[in-house]
Amino acid sequence: MNINRELDSVVAPWVQEFFDEQSNTFSYVVTDKITRQCAIIDSVLDYEAASATTSTTQADQIIAFIEQHHISVAWILETHVHADHLSAAPYLKSKLGGTIAMSNKITLVQKTFGAIYNLDVKALNAQQPFDHLFEDGEVFYIGFLKAYNIPTPGHTPACLSYVIGDAVFVGDTLFMPDYGTARCDFPNGSASILYDSIQQLYALNDAMRVFLCHDYKPKERQVYQCSTTIGVQKQSNIHLNAATDKQQFIKLREQRDATLSMPKLILPAIQINMNGGKLPEAEANGIRYLKIPLNRFNA
Repeated sequence: MNINRELDSVVAPWVQEFFDEQSNTFSYVVTDKITRQCAIIDSVLDYEAASATTSTTQADQIIAFIEQHHISVAWILETHVHADHLSAAPYLKSKLGGTIAMSNKITLVQKTFGAIYNLDVKALNAQQPFDHLFEDGEVFYIGFLKAYNIPTPGHTPACLSYVIGDAVFVGDTLFMPDYGTARCDFPNGSASILYDSIQQLYALNDAMRVFLCHDYKPKERQVYQCSTTIGVQKQSNIHLNAATDKQQFIKLREQRDATLSMPKLILPAIQINMNGGKLPEAEANGIRYLKIPLNRFNA
């Protein structure tokens, strides 16, 4: 089949969302309709905090969909190191194949949180758990679909947004317009940098579809939503729209962040997700153990 890949940047991929209401997370299967190759974006491994039990209910829904539609997996993508859920990337790869990938800025996150968890960061980097680390702006393909990343730090230093055809997957950078933007109070987060990152997204075509990693559904809205457009975000995002200047946004974002609690799953999630979603190795008794830094994040 002879198809000019360079024309496919405007093609609309087939996007199927999956919602985990426990963590308010949307995962996506993004498929090239011609080759039926796909990327899985921001997958979820179920985690019951009280019993420290993992399960694969959410990931198995993705597997069932892919098998039902005879799709093959090219990529398993992370928009950033998530603090609110565990990644199912290794489990999905074991069942479906695919290349697990995220930003090469992951090393900054690994260094910062490696110190917090007292981990051997040099050993972690020497055996980098991700299959591929994207350079800023790197082009890649999902079948014949042309894709590239836009670095969108601010929430974390390793945040990427993925432009795939007529759609952009923005992770936590933006929420629905009635909910605003990502928090910036994690280590190495920055409201100033987030403002600049969002300007890069707002430079995209107004008609481009925007797919979000989370929706928290304000009281005024009845249903969860996963997508909007660049034009609608620029017009009506309550934190940062086309009329919002940088200092105004920084003040609003920092004041709001000062009122927020830590995500409930941040301590188990970060140590797993910065390790490519791999769970800790089992100890001599056959049990895996998480590390929790006591009193490290006192209010």
